[in-house]
Amino acid sequence: MAKVLILGGGFAGVEAAIYLRKNNFEVTLISDRDYLYVYPTSIWIPTGESSFEDICIPLEQLQKVHGFELIIDKVESIKSLEKKIYCKNATYEFEYLVIAMGSGKVKHKGIENTLTICGEPTESLKIKDRIDSLIAKGGGKIAMGFGGNPKDPSNVRGGPAFEVLFNVHNRLKKLGIRDKFELTFFAPMKEPGARMGPQALKMMDMFFKKLNIKSQVGKKILEFRADGVLFEDDIFLESDFTMFIAAGDGHEVFQDSDLPLNEAGLIKINDYCEVMHDYDETGERYNVFAVGDSAALDGPDWKAKQGHIAEVMARNTAFNINAIENNIEAREGYEHHLNILCVMDSGDGAAFVYRNNKRGMMIPMPIFGHWMKQGWGWYYKNSKLGKIPRIPGM
Repeated sequence: MAKVLILGGGFAGVEAAIYLRKNNFEVTLISDRDYLYVYPTSIWIPTGESSFEDICIPLEQLQKVHGFELIIDKVESIKSLEKKIYCKNATYEFEYLVIAMGSGKVKHKGIENTLTICGEPTESLKIKDRIDSLIAKGGGKIAMGFGGNPKDPSNVRGGPAFEVLFNVHNRLKKLGIRDKFELTFFAPMKEPGARMGPQALKMMDMFFKKLNIKSQVGKKILEFRADGVLFEDDIFLESDFTMFIAAGDGHEVFQDSDLPLNEAGLIKINDYCEVMHDYDETGERYNVFAVGDSAALDGPDWKAKQGHIAEVMARNTAFNINAIENNIEAREGYEHHLNILCVMDSGDGAAFVYRNNKRGMMIPMPIFGHWMKQGWGWYYKNSKLGKIPRIPGM
């Protein structure tokens, strides 16, 4: 069987490895971390409901269960036309390549004065430390928000900002000190969360009012400072601690590659996740694929990158590689799978959010919504490790 090289040990990379192994390909996965980090449930680390270890799945365990080769190394350069990957410790060649390295982050002035829940995993522990120190102090001002990328609006992570903010509110309320804290949500766009649909927008406003969470939206972020956030029109938001989720843009490794990139630096693909070299006129197949946050998505204006879409792309890529290798004409595309689907957790409940081309909805759920998201985290880890059967489509 042909050999497939996968770059990245996150949702998309691991899912691609699992499904390629189901088709008996020889699979090598290269990751710069030795664990898969379950980002959707990391929202509970800052409030102490989950430990860092709870959110991690050792890649070595996944390797043993699914039978792929694992290499811990850092990718430094991708030369897809040469079929070579240059890493810190070695150079690797491939017959098929799946790029699942995630994306970079839009760089804001003073970003070092913030922490993020959607970046380096260990920052979640730093967020916890900052919140704990303010609790020990007896009060303070906390600001949490997210940004956008006009060059590729789909690569934004808004949900986790809402979730961490709501969970912090819930924790402070349980401690009986919520009135000692000023919580503020901020974003540069006029209607943050608009991708979820008009109903969701209205309900988010209701949540903010009900929970006494202030908001600062619709103004460009100029600078993050140690004591707050400066917006255009000389608007300054005071903050003792700021959490900010910057929008994604192209991974720095892509900039020094021969990969075709969009304006934001993300990899251009077709519906089948194949990387399309703009300058190629030979019709030669390069057998290079990009999935998840690494790829530039086509689709409706409201599209957003989420873990379940990354996994769909990974499964489709495994199907398509198998079809190519066996001279089968059938292909699987990702575009008709695009939707927004999440359980937005608040610590004492949740809201079910769904949007596709036909409709958008946001349904509040009491405490069982929180349990539902916890249950998904348990299911995700144990199904990936082969301890329980996987539910079709999940």
